[in-house]
Amino acid sequence: MTEIFESTGQALLYGVVGLTVMAVGFLALDLVTPGKLFHVVWRDRNRGAAVLLGSQSVAVGLVIMEAIRASESEQGLGQGLLSTLLYGLAGVLVMTLVGIVIGVLTPGQMGAVALEDEGDRPHPAAWVQAGMYLGTAFMVGAALS
Repeated sequence: MTEIFESTGQALLYGVVGLTVMAVGFLALDLVTPGKLFHVVWRDRNRGAAVLLGSQSVAVGLVIMEAIRASESEQGLGQGLLSTLLYGLAGVLVMTLVGIVIGVLTPGQMGAVALEDEGDRPHPAAWVQAGMYLGTAFMVGAALS
């Protein structure tokens, strides 16, 4: 029974680390998209912003999952939590850099274009950037394994 409580505590600690990395990811995405992301998604109901945020959240979750797997070591829980945090933040950094590079290589400001809803549909650029976030997460995750 003690093992169950210990494992539950560890899961909660990894959850806090994951939530922290997701929050940093949210802030990073907020920096590279026009407007305040929270308001653009929840108040303005911008579908393109929701596509970007949703895909980035899934991508960060994938990186965190692989970071937790890679953190399993004999060096203890503290080392595992720290490595998960650092790997997760590295994933957010790479995703942000990919978003910036895409923005430089495409016409217009990628963040602004991706948020241009066309009627009731997100701009195709939102889907492209969403795919780039997910692809980056798979690359970073593979590097961790």
